[in-house]
Amino acid sequence: MTEAQTDSITHPTAEEAGEQRHPGTGPRVLQVLPALETGGVARGAIDIAAALVKAGGASLVVSAGGPLVYDLEKIGLRHITLPLDSKNPFIMHRNAGELTALIYDNKIDIVHARSRAPAWSALFATRRAGCHFVTTYHGTYNGGSGLKKLYNSVMTRSGRVIAISDFIAGHVQETYRVEPSRLITIPRGINTENFDPGNVSAERVIQLVNAWRLPDGVQVVLLPGRLTRWKGHAVLLRALARMQRRDLCCVLVGSDQGRTRYRAELENLTNSLGLGEVVRIVDHCRDMAAAYMLADVVVSASTDPEAFGRVTAEAQAMGRPVVATDHGASRETIISDQTGWLVPPNNPDALAQALEVALGIDASTRQDLADRARRHVTENLTVELMCERTLAVYESLVDHEPDVA
Repeated sequence: MTEAQTDSITHPTAEEAGEQRHPGTGPRVLQVLPALETGGVARGAIDIAAALVKAGGASLVVSAGGPLVYDLEKIGLRHITLPLDSKNPFIMHRNAGELTALIYDNKIDIVHARSRAPAWSALFATRRAGCHFVTTYHGTYNGGSGLKKLYNSVMTRSGRVIAISDFIAGHVQETYRVEPSRLITIPRGINTENFDPGNVSAERVIQLVNAWRLPDGVQVVLLPGRLTRWKGHAVLLRALARMQRRDLCCVLVGSDQGRTRYRAELENLTNSLGLGEVVRIVDHCRDMAAAYMLADVVVSASTDPEAFGRVTAEAQAMGRPVVATDHGASRETIISDQTGWLVPPNNPDALAQALEVALGIDASTRQDLADRARRHVTENLTVELMCERTLAVYESLVDHEPDVA
């Protein structure tokens, strides 16, 4: 697909479109993403859309749809359905035309892309319409081949590239040599009202205890995360086996998303390690705030670097001790030995030692850690800060000509 393929679409010039925009109002932003499914990408788009409208701007979100469309529309925000989840070149070309029309019809100032397939369509649409293009780089993206690296590069062809952590910003700069003036780090934001231990009732916690059949009087180790191999579930299971303790319960909480073979592997490993009475593997939890409340320690054992690490940020907001792998953005979201512990990747022995320390702290030390952890999140990793910084990026663009990367 090339830029020339959109030339058959006739619209006003960029100058004419600019004259039609209403002076004195906030920026008009169109966000594009594959789908409004559960996850940080979709939730971030909704948070930014709401903040933009509250600040006097206008918002339009375009995706292939999903369960979070309801969340968007129930707060009065507009969604348009297009097959932006498709990687078919012909559909991507058609999407570019549809997005170009939406830009003109809605007098859009900025298109913000949050994933690669929609970003390709948005790139050509913004160049045709003459408006600003912003991307958020959410992960390292597997770029083994030259073709894959080229495909991924669309996320750097915008006037501003937002990285969700300094780790991701470093990856972008190293891989694509993006100019520092175009690259900005804006960490993902945690809703510290939802993730506030004072806002979680005992009834909500009891419901999970009963649903998960947790025994009384034992400490709980929690590893939240979808059941995929790189999340390090096996590393945690081997660490628990080395601890040789039966006075605790470990809960692996997350959907297998159809990876039934991997789930079966974990169940077999659990049994082979003699952990059948210790470990629970449960499905996706809709009340993670309550789940964190029942945990004595929260683990992120990822064998690949986390791009941000939402789990450890949420857990710290809830005042829970965290143990995470010492790579990626975990080094940014956790203050080592102050709000949690960092251990080498894929190292069950080191993880077992850190868990013993975390589970062994007294009540006073635990409270001090909880206070530091929540303060760290509320000062650095909130939804409000994420929205404020993103809207500042938008405002910095609207009075200037679009950059073409």
